Amino acid sequence: MSKIPSKKQILDWIKENPKKSNKREISKAFGIKGSMRIELKRILKELALEGKIEKKKKSFEDPNQLSAVCVLQMMANTSDGDLFARPVDWQGSQPEPIVLMVHRSSDPALGYGDRVLAKTSVVYGEQYQYEGRVIRLLNKPSKNILGVYKELSEGGRIQPIEKSGKEWRVKISDNLGAKDGELVEAEELKSQRRSGLYAAKIINIVGDPSGPRAVSLIAIHQHGIPNQFPQEVLQESENINFLETLPRDDLTKIPFVTIDPSDARDHDDAVYAHADEDPSNRGGHVLWVAIADVAHFVKPGSALDKEAQKRGNSTYFADRVVPMLPDRLSGDLCSIHEDVERPCLAVSMTIDKSGNKLKQTFHRGNIKSVASLNYEEVENAIDGEVNERVRPYLENVIKPLYNCYACLKKSKQTRQPLDLDLPERKVELFKNGKVKGIIFKERFDSHRLIEEFMILANVSAAEELFKARSEILYRVHEEPTPEKLKALREIAQSAGFNLAKGQVLRTSHLNDLLAKSKESELSELISMTTLRSMSQAYYSRENFGHFGLALKKYTHFTSPIRRYSDLIIHRALISALGFGSDGLHEMDAEKLEEVAQHISNTERRSMVAERDTIDRYLAAYLSEKVGNEFEGKVSGVAKFGFFVRLNDSGAEGIVPIRTLGTDYYHYDLRTNTLMASQSGLIISLGQKATVRLKDVDPLAGGIAFEALKIDDKKIPNMQRKRISKTIRRKVNRKKMGSVKRKKKAKRSSG
Repeated sequence: MSKIPSKKQILDWIKENPKKSNKREISKAFGIKGSMRIELKRILKELALEGKIEKKKKSFEDPNQLSAVCVLQMMANTSDGDLFARPVDWQGSQPEPIVLMVHRSSDPALGYGDRVLAKTSVVYGEQYQYEGRVIRLLNKPSKNILGVYKELSEGGRIQPIEKSGKEWRVKISDNLGAKDGELVEAEELKSQRRSGLYAAKIINIVGDPSGPRAVSLIAIHQHGIPNQFPQEVLQESENINFLETLPRDDLTKIPFVTIDPSDARDHDDAVYAHADEDPSNRGGHVLWVAIADVAHFVKPGSALDKEAQKRGNSTYFADRVVPMLPDRLSGDLCSIHEDVERPCLAVSMTIDKSGNKLKQTFHRGNIKSVASLNYEEVENAIDGEVNERVRPYLENVIKPLYNCYACLKKSKQTRQPLDLDLPERKVELFKNGKVKGIIFKERFDSHRLIEEFMILANVSAAEELFKARSEILYRVHEEPTPEKLKALREIAQSAGFNLAKGQVLRTSHLNDLLAKSKESELSELISMTTLRSMSQAYYSRENFGHFGLALKKYTHFTSPIRRYSDLIIHRALISALGFGSDGLHEMDAEKLEEVAQHISNTERRSMVAERDTIDRYLAAYLSEKVGNEFEGKVSGVAKFGFFVRLNDSGAEGIVPIRTLGTDYYHYDLRTNTLMASQSGLIISLGQKATVRLKDVDPLAGGIAFEALKIDDKKIPNMQRKRISKTIRRKVNRKKMGSVKRKKKAKRSSG
């Protein structure tokens, strides 16, 4: 080409040749030589000023086009399992493009928020604009900040919701229009500190943190729990109906009942028991456990299935449930409602008079529950207070269930599972979402009865699949680590109890410790410490047993509405026992270990979110009681202070060591105690404590106390006297002068 190209020609060439976009390559492409290069330079400069190209080092690029190699951030997976990404630093005037990541087997696993250096190429005729291939996984970005925006004249600051979080400064240009007091999500900016604070950029405005039911929304947002079902998932759930496509056993004549909490919305298990008529098993029982046949409605590979796997489990808060499945399934089709025929997977278990399981038989059938009962009314009926709902079933249904449970208690005593029966806190809310009160749930035999029946059904499922040599996800609970066991032993000894040493740890040893402490004031402390020493249970294809339940083989089968692990076991049973074509496919089995890791992680995520929410509710409940005095017990000791758990609410807060006066406190790691050097006061686990509520942070769930008494003894020297800098300097000068005079007198006498 012998003449200078137009701006349009140059822009078109840059788009088609993003790798050859420097001035030399452009000159070569258009045959520009000599003095003509000055004119080309002028045109490129004009294009840059117009914002149509951007100079990067020695090349020019269209800002509305992605570079051939750029940094991308992974977006959330779609229900189809596709991986999409967005450019990290998009400067174009057009909407930022979407990149479909083409994943190869050699590529690293990618998750939401990961940043990658990727090679991109333009795609036409698709909803996304580019395809990308991973060059390498970059360092993962720091966790997003969630906090309350505080508006200042020069910008603002973010007060994080984490209990120990630091504040972040935000420039006006980075505040996304946030208003004072709004809950925001932000990301750290890689910039230097100023005034001791790091910079952040607001990327999302969540809303009013003090609004009704905001506490659970904070937890959902902070822990990344999927809260909205994709439209295709909802549509799929609405189009599902119960279709008889396979032969089923008719179990509708068996008088099954469901027994659940009074506020339960879904009912995924029903039970029935009767005395065994076999003369060779006198005193024995036949126990039926029927579980909703979720696998019939949620097919492998469907949008529903992918979303359920992504969520892993339902998450429960005081004011809401974030379900694994849409309400059309969890609250209707997959819920065993009273007097409604429902598909199920049921197991019939024969038990001898000592509670030992003799055999089991699985069925895929239909049932019709005769009654939906709650724990309280069932327990009251057994105690003689029978209401009209329970009365028709008391003799023929309820009492046989308790007779069967009485047998199972004998085998449980022999097996010796860990006997931790800790009180469970429940947050009661007003309709506007504010905390009404904190109560401890009462535990009934009706609770334990259902728990024992479900455990036996889970064992039966594990044994059946093991016998069939089928793929299975075991529920694994390993014994405590040596480090945790050592810590438990030291705390037990400091409380005056002993834990067997020098032998293989069994649950019976821990039960002996719990039994010895049961009548003492340290019972709750020992129970909580024992619980904290336990390893985290998880899912695995490998069987390592269940330490806490003292079982060799265990899985989860009884809650497929709220746990994806149970749905997998249902499918495995369907395949192993020839119950239909909607079982566990071979290609699914190959991914089991990956799925096991994922659902173990989602379970932990839910546990942390639920615990954080309770902490915030407790802090909100106590926020109007600042200055009040409370009774509690020392629940933890550290060198920076000690923790107190209140008797009435179970709320736990810290007493910082700096608030204990001028006395010096020495922390003894071996005895886990704090000892005052002057007064001799010893602070140890389990002691009674009278405290004053000093400070509460409802947003972070933080609670701080001021200690008044330990074991009815007043804390000496409660207030540390503050000495001004001026007085301190005078005192120091006086001391130095005294030292100098003494040295001078000593030299004179020498």
